[in-house]
Amino acid sequence: MPTLGSVPRDPVASDALAAIDHARDGLYALSLQIHRNPELAYQERKSCALVGSFLADRGFKVTSSYAGIETSFRADAGSVAPTVAILCEYDALPDIGHACGHNLMAMMGAAAGIGVRAVIDRLQGRVAVIGTPAEEGEGGKIALLEAGGFDDVDAAMMVHAGSRTLAYRRSLASVRVDVEFHGKAVHAASQPDQGINALDGLILTFVGLNALRQQLRPDARVMGVISNGGSAANIIPEFAAGKFSLRALDRTYRDEVIERFSQVARGAASATGAAVNVAVRRNSSYDNMVPNRLLADRYGEHLRGLGVDVAQESPDERMGSTDMGNVMQALPGIHPYIKIAPEGTPGHSIAFRDAAATVEAHAAALLAAKAMALVTIDLLRDPALLRAVKDEFEQQRRQGLVRGRAQAAAKT
Repeated sequence: MPTLGSVPRDPVASDALAAIDHARDGLYALSLQIHRNPELAYQERKSCALVGSFLADRGFKVTSSYAGIETSFRADAGSVAPTVAILCEYDALPDIGHACGHNLMAMMGAAAGIGVRAVIDRLQGRVAVIGTPAEEGEGGKIALLEAGGFDDVDAAMMVHAGSRTLAYRRSLASVRVDVEFHGKAVHAASQPDQGINALDGLILTFVGLNALRQQLRPDARVMGVISNGGSAANIIPEFAAGKFSLRALDRTYRDEVIERFSQVARGAASATGAAVNVAVRRNSSYDNMVPNRLLADRYGEHLRGLGVDVAQESPDERMGSTDMGNVMQALPGIHPYIKIAPEGTPGHSIAFRDAAATVEAHAAALLAAKAMALVTIDLLRDPALLRAVKDEFEQQRRQGLVRGRAQAAAKT
């Protein structure tokens, strides 16, 4: 198996890095334009078009509305297998814009692709920069998997902005659940005995979840908000609704949490006499990431070679969730993090949003893009490395850590 360090910095790698440096000003402008114009999930028409046009202008063959998804694209360079995919994200958060730094993730994907394209005629394969919409809760990568958008991809990667630099990091499996209670509206003062209070059912669900947390594993997370609680204090609410997010360290336990959550909601309905509907949002069923260790180590080596300190994942690492976990269930992949804000800066915050527009953040992100380009080059000129990466994935599949391509597509 290829050892780390077996691929020295040579004219191919140097030319790729020079191409990224040459495009720096345009890349920074692209990122800042996306940052100034945040668009929500599946509404990223301007951002998607910007990145696609940027790559088309630099010689990529660009497919718009890739896999039938309006705000996805695919930009190819090279014409033969194998194919390495570099992924972009560009959706924003409600109210606070690019507080997850997806403007930088769009830039990093484009930059890495530009570097590889500059030397693609000296490689054996193809690079595909894929625009993946709707990461923030709507599962754009899941939709791409279902539509066959990764069927010809041998390995995939992207880098996330963060407050620490990590080559290897896992994530929580997660799912969104919508709960609706239906009761009977009556006058709350004169005829309360004839009503059925839907809001009571929802409130009892929250109370039950507070009790359930004592019996959940420490890695589980159950969060929720009331989205509809009635309209007037003197009317027994006939309808109440809540939105919930359930998470766990692995997809198997996440599914167990879903069932236990559903039992709590059904118990609340039984206690109040209301009818309940528990709807698990399949498109938001994010699997936990299982990064390819060989790819992650190679990425970390290249990043350190570019002068960046790389931290180790801690046992109590604070983690969120991403639909990149679903991609990693189907094929080898990595999802490292690059520090663009002071350590401890919370994601999905105003502070992180502001950090994602700084010169320092863009400089750090460009280094991460260079490391991705170098890993892609390694894969496309070293068949033994790609075989080793696939062998590791197959071992993970046999261990039950990942499902494999066919089962992952069926599951989603």
